[in-house]
Amino acid sequence: MVWDRQTKMEYEWKPDEQGLQQILQLLKESQSPDTTIQRSVQQKLEQLNQYPDFNNYLIFVLTKLKSEDEPTRSLSGLILKNNVKAHFQNFPNGVTDFIKSECLNNIGDSSPLIRATVGILITTIASKGELQNWPDLLPKLCSLLDSEDYNTCEGAFGALQKICEDSAEILDSDVLDRPLNIMIPKFLQFFKHSSPKIRSHAVACVNQFIISRTQALMLHIDSFIENLFALAGDEEPEVRKNVCRALVMLLEVRMDRLLPHMHNIVEYMLQRTQDQDENVALEACEFWLTLAEQPICKDVLVRHLPKLIPVLVNGMKYSDIDIILLKGDVEEDETIPDSEQDIRPRFHRSRTVAQQHDEDGIEEEDDDDDEIDDDDTISDWNLRKCSAAALDVLANVYRDELLPHILPLLKELLFHHEWVIKESGILVLGAIAEGCMQGMIPYLPELIPHLIQCLSDKKALVRSITCWTLSRYAHWVVSQPPDTYLKPLMTELLKRILDSNKRVQEAACSAFATLEEEACTELVPYLAYILDTLVFAFSKYQHKNLLILYDAIGTLADSVGHHLNKPEYIQMLMPPLIQKWNMLKDEDKDLFPLLECLSSVATALQSGFLPYCEPVYQRCVNLVQKTLAQAMLNNAQPDQYEAPDKDFMIVALDLLSGLAEGLGGNIEQLVARSNILTLMYQCMQDKMPEVRQSSFALLGDLTKACFQHVKPCIADFMPILGTNLNPEFISVCNNATWAIGEISIQMGIEMQPYIPMVLHQLVEIINRPNTPKTLLENTAITIGRLGYVCPQEVAPMLQQFIRPWCTSLRNIRDNEEKDSAFRGICTMISVNPSGVIQDFIFFCDAVASWINPKDDLRDMFCKILHGFKNQVGDENWRRFSDQFPLPLKERLAAFYGV
Repeated sequence: MVWDRQTKMEYEWKPDEQGLQQILQLLKESQSPDTTIQRSVQQKLEQLNQYPDFNNYLIFVLTKLKSEDEPTRSLSGLILKNNVKAHFQNFPNGVTDFIKSECLNNIGDSSPLIRATVGILITTIASKGELQNWPDLLPKLCSLLDSEDYNTCEGAFGALQKICEDSAEILDSDVLDRPLNIMIPKFLQFFKHSSPKIRSHAVACVNQFIISRTQALMLHIDSFIENLFALAGDEEPEVRKNVCRALVMLLEVRMDRLLPHMHNIVEYMLQRTQDQDENVALEACEFWLTLAEQPICKDVLVRHLPKLIPVLVNGMKYSDIDIILLKGDVEEDETIPDSEQDIRPRFHRSRTVAQQHDEDGIEEEDDDDDEIDDDDTISDWNLRKCSAAALDVLANVYRDELLPHILPLLKELLFHHEWVIKESGILVLGAIAEGCMQGMIPYLPELIPHLIQCLSDKKALVRSITCWTLSRYAHWVVSQPPDTYLKPLMTELLKRILDSNKRVQEAACSAFATLEEEACTELVPYLAYILDTLVFAFSKYQHKNLLILYDAIGTLADSVGHHLNKPEYIQMLMPPLIQKWNMLKDEDKDLFPLLECLSSVATALQSGFLPYCEPVYQRCVNLVQKTLAQAMLNNAQPDQYEAPDKDFMIVALDLLSGLAEGLGGNIEQLVARSNILTLMYQCMQDKMPEVRQSSFALLGDLTKACFQHVKPCIADFMPILGTNLNPEFISVCNNATWAIGEISIQMGIEMQPYIPMVLHQLVEIINRPNTPKTLLENTAITIGRLGYVCPQEVAPMLQQFIRPWCTSLRNIRDNEEKDSAFRGICTMISVNPSGVIQDFIFFCDAVASWINPKDDLRDMFCKILHGFKNQVGDENWRRFSDQFPLPLKERLAAFYGV
């Protein structure tokens, strides 16, 4: 057959009959389920793309060939859409014009499927930068909205909605002469249209511009809100859903405009949260989540709690459809392998070096792994999860004031004979755990044993939610005498880890990891029993839960530390881990959790890990080397080589850190025989922050373990460390700071030439407002250490950092790092005493934070305190020390006699 290779085309383009038949044949074949046919179709399509008018055939089938069935015509349009995405800039002008005019002429096709396909095609062309080159598109679509013909109006609106979704930013910019000034008032007119589909399009279009606070919408905000209220009772679910979505976004953007109507909006949202249509109910339920983040929430909602709480609790039951999707009636499935798409991608959290705090300090809440996530395989977000999340945030807003509304409901639910209702009660109990913990304490001695009993319920979904809820109360369980609750809970949870249901295994493993974090060394007496279970689970688990099991083992190692280093425990634990390690290929993502787990195990076992360290070390170095090589190829020839997954390198660097920390000086031989320092030099300069973060952690750990191998590279490393003291990347900056401190301790006076590269940045960071606590502490320690080894260079700046230095170190535990930092500050004070005069009270407070400093450090403190007292005289000292809070006064008198 003859393809027309000319590019000059008239609008009177006519397809060649033979060509048309060939394309129709292709379209038919592409609907076949057979993958071999699919592949050959793909190849033919690629070949046909060589012909300039191939795309004319595709649009012709979509818009003109009414004799064909709709799925085939629509498919032709979707293939054209993909071509537009991939090659639009190469379309000849004639073809482009033909496609555009055909789209606009057929936006009102009588078939909803064809209209929608034309709309998708239009927005795809528009988002290829063609809104500028297709000036009549928006005016034409807007004028079609006024058409008497329903199909035309609906088709144009469908296309506009897609354009508003895909091109919201450019629509609201000067590039196009601000079309929204005309479009938004136009859309608002259609809120009252007789067709529900049109009303729904109109609200959806305007909704695209709420979050960005688009000027054109803000001008009409009152009429928008008024129109929304008019649609509140709309009979069309899609319209109600869009109304709810609009109100949720307006909460964040224009609370001021909603406040006068708040009472009615809350009443309305209460109704909608119980809507028959689950999609509407879910949109409405988001309202409570968003409102809870607003400062006015507490006052606004307080009078509605008696109505709201039962609605949320009711939404927390599994719907019938959930239970079908979750295979809630399948109790035993442990032998069924997992399908790959069930396994979520994992994200590795790179190492961050942090200080230990005094026990009574409240920890910063950053543990995000106890989210309400008990049934993560169904459509991820549903009414049950949203209701539970809303109850969780409201519990955090109202604290124990919520309990009078919840406790009467809980009593009914928790002991209910229907499992679905009982299960929802257990979820409620877990959801309020964080916010209402104080008020729940009196009930826990009765509830925890009840929950421990529910762990052996005959329904798997009850057993799995109970694991989660118990983990939310783990902190309290651990605070009680171990035999009362910890031991029975642990015994039952370990049985659940070996449950015959995979969902229960997963929930139990996650709950056990939380319990480990809370209980720490309380678990040491039961280690043999725990390891027995975890190792048995290795042989039992399918793919997905194995990944969670690694996490439970790693957390156990973090929690009990060196107590794990006993020959009998090592004998149980290491063979199955190493067996998995040998089975996995270098490209397998399952290496991530396994490497993380081994990193924790190596750190805990210390010398106990020696027999296993060489192959593990070698493989990590290879992973880093492979990834770097692949990245270089990709940089040089991106079209030939694909970019590597750098997570492999990050996880390998972190495991090397774990080895260095665990093995200490024993790692020296391995480092000597490898090129790890050359590789680290490249990693420290990687574009990806997480790679730099992990390489600086490793640098610090190797500096502590075998500095003789690091020292020759210091001249190359220090300038890189200096440029990474940028608090925009908190974790990178934190680890670089820590590494500089470790290096200075090893270098001593030889650190001198490098001080100018880092000191100014460090002083700037310690004085920055809103710097995270961990970074402040590490910065203070490093400044102290630099001053310890090079007091002459650092002391002149004392006045610029002494105050934030003292406040950031008063809360950390006595340890080596704190010791060297305080020695540094004392040395600097003796070089530049006037630098501390104005802030001396802060220094006194920091000194008093030591529980038991080493004798020679105590002497240094004494000398400075007495020196200051003698210099100002008794009378002035008394006046000065009268400003001290009483505990500080007493401590300084008792310990230092001032």
